[in-house]
Amino acid sequence: MIKIKLTILFLLLILSPAKYAIDYPIKPVKVIVGFPPGSGADVLARVVSNKLSESMGQQFIVENRPGAGTNIGTNAVAKSTADGYTILVMTVANAINPALSTNLPFDIEKDFSPIVLAGFASNVLVINPNLGVKNITEFVELAKSKPGKLTFGSSGSGTSPHLAGELFTSKLGLNIVHVPYKGGPQALTDLLGGQIDSLFVITSTVLPHISSGKLKAIAVAGPKRTQLLPDLPTLDETVIPNFDVSTWIGFAVPTGTPNEIIVKLNQEMNKALDASDAQKKLIALGIETVGGTPNQLKVFLKEDLKKWANIAKIANIKTD
Repeated sequence: MIKIKLTILFLLLILSPAKYAIDYPIKPVKVIVGFPPGSGADVLARVVSNKLSESMGQQFIVENRPGAGTNIGTNAVAKSTADGYTILVMTVANAINPALSTNLPFDIEKDFSPIVLAGFASNVLVINPNLGVKNITEFVELAKSKPGKLTFGSSGSGTSPHLAGELFTSKLGLNIVHVPYKGGPQALTDLLGGQIDSLFVITSTVLPHISSGKLKAIAVAGPKRTQLLPDLPTLDETVIPNFDVSTWIGFAVPTGTPNEIIVKLNQEMNKALDASDAQKKLIALGIETVGGTPNQLKVFLKEDLKKWANIAKIANIKTD
């Protein structure tokens, strides 16, 4: 009898992790986005969350917690219980911030377990048409002829558009003045109004203005052309080899989350990203889905942290 009881106890112990994973989720899951509603990360999070709600039988609820360059939302997830019920929408900002500050309240590698690299969003360099240039080569020539006279805007000091602009100018030896704004919409408004001359921005954000002729796109800031503007060359093709400041989006959970839950989330997120209706919505926004394993995101993040640390060093940017 004792032997039978011990056998049953042993089976319960070895089966309990599997049961825990099978029972997940048993309540709504929060998906934290460090950007306002309508951003690329927000839209992708909602597309994937809707799919997970359908396939996993519980609501995956997107919560927007913008502020401090996504650090507010990221820290909230880092300090949450590692049970799979709070998910972080990880972005390129999480790779940039450690390069700018040594006082972050979390470690993006140590405090998080990756789930999946979800997608890339293309960025373009756009200018006000009143500059009178037709392409990236002419823009560079104009900037060289007018050192300190042209400007590039950004959504704030230390943001990816800022670092992209600094990398662009440093690689080409240009003197283009940085004008920081409190958010992308203000920078875009001033670009349209002619108060600034250029801006690195996510393609889908400015596509209507490009189509109407109010803005002119002169280069893609990633490794390959975007489906939204297939005839627009990359900076890599034209003036700066290997130039890549693409925006990426992924998912992660606090370190300590049971591996069975991470595996299950990874499987369901990959299915969501492969769904034809999801891809249709995301392609329209210039987001190319990726997918893959948790380890692939882990490796990618490590390399991206190195890349942005190098860019910040080149641009001599620190926020603390």
